[in-house]
Amino acid sequence: MAHVVIMGAGIGGMPAAYEMKDALKKLGGEHQVTVVSNTDYFHFTPSNPWVAVGWRDREDISFSCAPYLNKKGINFVASGVDEILADENRLRLGNGQFLDYDYLIVATGPRLAFELVPGLGPEGHTHSICHVDHAEKAYHAFEEFCKNPGPIVIGAVQGVSCFGPAYEFAMIVDTELRRRKIRDKVPMTFITAEPYIGHLGLGGVEDSKLLLESELRKRDIKFITNCKTIAVHEHSLDYEEVDRNGEVVASGSLEHKFAMLMPPFRGIPAVANCEGLANPMGFAVINEYQQNPKFQNIYSTGVICAIPPVESTPVPVGTPKTGFMIESMTTAAVHNIIHDIKGEKPEKCGTWGAICLADLGDRGVAFVAYPQIPPRNMTWAKGGKWVHTAKIFFEKYFMRKMKTGVSEPFYEKALLKRLGIERLK
Repeated sequence: MAHVVIMGAGIGGMPAAYEMKDALKKLGGEHQVTVVSNTDYFHFTPSNPWVAVGWRDREDISFSCAPYLNKKGINFVASGVDEILADENRLRLGNGQFLDYDYLIVATGPRLAFELVPGLGPEGHTHSICHVDHAEKAYHAFEEFCKNPGPIVIGAVQGVSCFGPAYEFAMIVDTELRRRKIRDKVPMTFITAEPYIGHLGLGGVEDSKLLLESELRKRDIKFITNCKTIAVHEHSLDYEEVDRNGEVVASGSLEHKFAMLMPPFRGIPAVANCEGLANPMGFAVINEYQQNPKFQNIYSTGVICAIPPVESTPVPVGTPKTGFMIESMTTAAVHNIIHDIKGEKPEKCGTWGAICLADLGDRGVAFVAYPQIPPRNMTWAKGGKWVHTAKIFFEKYFMRKMKTGVSEPFYEKALLKRLGIERLK
């Protein structure tokens, strides 16, 4: 009997649990799947920008994990992992108990490293949309801001690997301010560590530079690229702008009455502190099979995986892991565990392709990059109101999928056909 433990109950962990359980059933026997999470609920992270302006409530994008996982015969433990004892195939949980495993899938997502920039984060002077708790706090602050509006700064600091939500939030805020008829009272600035608008940590995707620059200009949102955030204060932030050689060409201070900056990601302590499992930034090291080279019964999927930047940039930027890419990685990990249980060698590799539906408030932009890291076989970028509609539709679809574990090929095929892709995995 194999016991597969999955750390994390997010966009990587929940599908991993469902897929793993289904695959083990086909093998027969009394195999077990256990999900361990530091929270007792799932929340759909891509919808957090909507929560932060009141377009969604917490209840719309979250649900308790245990009832849905237990219904599928999957164990659930609402306790974080304090330590991975990889040599012993054991976890030390946050409640002091130990949990043994035969196989471990790490799908925790990242640690939000706000401390890397003084004054950054909800405990400092900026808001975040990386977690539903942060998004709720941002919403309350936004409501207060709208009573007495002023300058807004939105963007992503150095070391960020997820730029899409920053662009989304800037456009969503712009749309909401126009709806409230107070946009004329709110100067907006977008700052980013990217070497150019639309780089996205991917080296650009077809016309992403043109599309996103055009959106910012249409909305009268000023922008600064190659921007290093030095420190954030209660009503201002200090920054430096560098050239292609990394030399400072300008510095200054931006006033703000409301600010949202994406933070750098790092590995969670349990992963970062497990020698041989993580790189110096705390991300899980994997091979092409999602498998750790040293501890070959440990697999990883999602943002916690170590992936090098696609290219050198004047200000450091990371490589994003999009939802569709995570799904591909998860499927590969599950298949390879099954191969190992059967005494076979791993053979499944993720496609590592990026499909991103970026909502811009009243329209959107879709990006496709296969593979995600250049050179690519396919790149595709187009905008329109259909993207905004598609993101709303697929929010509902993926929430349903996270509750049931059931894919609905019709809807996935419809999206892939619209994006010119034959298959997802």
